[in-house]
Parts: sequence; C-alpha cells; structure tokens
Amino acid sequence: MRSFETDVQLLKYRILKEVAERAFAGNLMESYYEIPKIISPGPKPTMRCCIYKERAIAQERVRLAMGGDSRNPNVIEIIPLACDECPVERYTVSQSCRGCISQRCIKNCPKNAITKDKNGKAFIDPDICIECGRCAKVCPYGAITENVRPCERSCKVGAIHMNEEKKAEIDPEKCIACGACVYQCPFGAAMDKSFMVDAINIIKNADGGKNYKVVAIVAPAIASQFTDVSLGQVVTAIRRLGIDYVVEAAMGADMVAEKEAEELAEKGFLTSSCCPAFVKYIETAMPDMAQHISHNLSPMAEIGRYVKINAEMPVRTIFIGPCTAKKAEQQKMTVDLWIDCVLTFEELQAMIDSQNIVMSVMDETPLEDASYFGRVFGRSGGLTEAVLEVVKEKGLDFEVKAEACDGIEACKTALLRAKAGKLDKNFIEGMACVGGCVGGACSLNHEVKGRAKVDQYGKKSEKESVGNAVETYKVGV
Repeated sequence: MRSFETDVQLLKYRILKEVAERAFAGNLMESYYEIPKIISPGPKPTMRCCIYKERAIAQERVRLAMGGDSRNPNVIEIIPLACDECPVERYTVSQSCRGCISQRCIKNCPKNAITKDKNGKAFIDPDICIECGRCAKVCPYGAITENVRPCERSCKVGAIHMNEEKKAEIDPEKCIACGACVYQCPFGAAMDKSFMVDAINIIKNADGGKNYKVVAIVAPAIASQFTDVSLGQVVTAIRRLGIDYVVEAAMGADMVAEKEAEELAEKGFLTSSCCPAFVKYIETAMPDMAQHISHNLSPMAEIGRYVKINAEMPVRTIFIGPCTAKKAEQQKMTVDLWIDCVLTFEELQAMIDSQNIVMSVMDETPLEDASYFGRVFGRSGGLTEAVLEVVKEKGLDFEVKAEACDGIEACKTALLRAKAGKLDKNFIEGMACVGGCVGGACSLNHEVKGRAKVDQYGKKSEKESVGNAVETYKVGV
C-alpha cells in the first residue's frame, strides 16, 4: 500500500477502499455498517477519546463516501462530531502576560471583556469577547494570541465560520468548493462528498460495453501523482476497472485554448473558465466581473462533449482529477450532459486497490492525445502559454497581456485591480489552488516537484502544436 502525507488522508483512503470493495461486489447496502468496526476494531481507541466516538465519526465518513446528504447541494460537508479538538476561544492570554500597569488591553477592549485575575494577569471572558483583536494589537509583550482554526485560515473566501456550538460551518453562498479546508483540517472534519459509488455503478451497468462505453477523462495533474509507477501503468489499471477508453483532459485543454484565444481577441478582455473554483469566486464575490468570464466550457466538459457527440454508440464519461470543485461543476446544467461523474485521485487509488490491482506489474497503455500546451494546463501559467501559442499559430492580430494567478488570493488581487481599472492586462488566468491543479485538495501528494513533473509530461508529447493535436485527435476518433 502506498504511503500518505497525513493520517487523515490514510483514514479517508481506508474508508473509500472499503466502500469501493463492497460497491464492486454488489453488497454495499447490506454491509456498509460494518466498516466503522473495521476502521476502529478496538478495544482501545487510537484516534479519539473512546472507541465509540471513533466509530461514530467513521460512520459519518462512510456516509460521505457513499454520496453524503443529497439535500445539501454543497460538495463539501462538515462532520460536526469530528470538529471538536480546536481551541474554542479565538483570543487567549498566554504565560507571557506580565500583568503590566499600562493595561492597554483592558483600555482598548470595546466590550470590557478583559479583567485582571488574582495574580494581576489579564483574563479574557469568552462570553463577552467579540473577537475584534484590538487587545492583541496593543499588548506590548505579544501575550495575547489569536487562535485561528486551520479550516478558517485555509479558506481564503471567508466561507467558514463557527456556529453557536463552536463547530465549523460552511456558508454555501460563499463556498467555491476549492477543498482547501478538506486538505488543511488536521482532524478531517471537513470532507468532500464522494461520487465513487456512482462511478462504480456506471462501470457495472455498462455490462462490459454492451449497453454503452465508459470513457475515463484524466486530468494532466495525474503526471505528478503516481510516482512509483509509470503513467502508462496507471492507464492500464484504470482500464482494468472496467473502463473502455482513457483520454486526456489535456486534449480538451487544447480545444479550449483555441476557442479562448479567439474569444479573447474578439472581446479584448477575458477571465479564464478552466478552474471552476475561480469561476465560482467571480460569480459569488465579484458578480459585476462575471460578464468577462470566458463563455467556453472547461477542458473537462469540452472533451466530454466532443467524445459524446462523436461516439458511434452511447457513452458515459467519468472525469478523474485532483479537484473537489470539479464535483460542483459537474452538477451544472451546461456540464452534466457531457460529464456523468467526477472522481478524485484519492478515490481512484482506493478503487484500484479495492480490486487488488497491482499497478507496478502492469503493462503500459499509451496516452498520446494532447500537445505540450494542453498538458501544462495542470499547473499555474499553463493556460497562458497555450493561449499565447494559439495566437501565434493562428496569426491573430492581438497582443496577449496575461496575468497568471497562482492561488485564490492572487486571483482576488488581480480581479480587484481589473475592476478598478488598474490592471495593465487583458487576460486573467485564474487558478484557485496554489500551484494550479497540481495543488488540488484531493491530490495524493502535494510535493513541490509537481509542476516540474507536469512539464516533463508535456514535453513527452509528439504533437508539435495545439492545432496539430486537435486535428490529429479529430481524425483519430
């Protein structure tokens, strides 16, 4: 079994694997309740205060691994029972407090929430404190510390807050489904819903290709994930699951690059449409900038559309990538016709292992659809390179001045500058995750070499240009 970055990731994998094994066997509904006892066999707890709490939390993880609450449209949910180990009070007084006579903290508190205890040290009453932070700013010793929960700190759009019970809560109106909280929560209380069972049912109901063909569309970030085997072996393993064809989402990226370059030249200013979390951020936080979002589909949806329209028999498509926001994108009316299900790399690993498929002994299946430029969409700046290449290939009379934004904070800055007329650029490439797709929340690893590996993957392409890749693919399909 592969190693994992954290034990939270390992726990998630173990539950996904158990669910996948039962879904493939056809007895999930009769046996899902057994999984918590397999995860926490006892008699002593290994993660929580008692074995009963461990199992209760595991049962919630099983629920999310089976699709979660259908009444909640958000693809990320908080497990309240798992959210209880972080500090409750945001501002606390540390041992560094000297009980000074200046009393700046007391005098600057607008609610009189700070008093002195019997030892002369400052004390903050959490029932009165409004968490304004003024006391921390004026303390000469830096003795007042701010305890920001990891999920709140990771959420750069302010979608997570603490409810009355001091549990994390997601505001669906602000959430962009980027999954940063999923990756950063040290107790795994934030978790993305899995549609893995849907994918397995798609595979099984195809009946070996008799009813329809199943096509897996893999994101270019896959080149940075399965480090102990070749990409060709991963493709073989995917097909061994019962999938008929594996195509590159990078091929869709080539198609999108062609269309997006032409749209940019026509309109004069554009923001990219490839990252669904970036698009959702514009729509929710800066709706007046939504008019500038590219009208093109994302690479995932574009290649799904092409495959379905040109297939000789019915096709079901499953996208595989590192992104939680793709799960939300798939639910859009403009996308669900072309993409039937979205899996993450974490879920793919669990599915492969559930079927005892050993990738290291597999033969290689080539994956040779896309150009270098389509493949580097998997990291920040890749889309910009592709658009510049298309402008050159097509001889468009337009100068591209791009701002490649690495992470949602950089996206916010660029959008605000553009809105204020202070951005000397005409194209904003937005990637919500730092590093681009290689930094996606559900990546198997988040190593810094991910960008370089995607570049290496791109350089292996035999397609000389974006146009060459698109035309060759269309002829071959």
